[in-house]
Amino acid sequence: MPALSINVSTVNPLGDRVFVKVSPSEEKTDGGIYLPDNVKEKPQVGEVVAVGPGKVQDSGDRVPMEVKIGDKVLYSKYAGTDIKLGGEDYVLLSEKDILASVA
Repeated sequence: MPALSINVSTVNPLGDRVFVKVSPSEEKTDGGIYLPDNVKEKPQVGEVVAVGPGKVQDSGDRVPMEVKIGDKVLYSKYAGTDIKLGGEDYVLLSEKDILASVA
């Protein structure tokens, strides 16, 4: 069986799923204290790198996605599936788990 090669450009979310590149977490506090890895909180902000076509309603109509590639978003803390590709952290989540768009 051939090995499966996955990279960011080959990930195409289905339905109302969104693929987000996670922004790095804070390394130190405002007071200058460096945080060890076990104390850092999971980041909740990231940049959208791929979006699905949208959710299909019972009537067969497709609801368009509210976010697009390049948007910075704030998402629920424990939402989605964490994925690591090429040393970068990503999360695959449903559009309903996105709380806000960040300017």
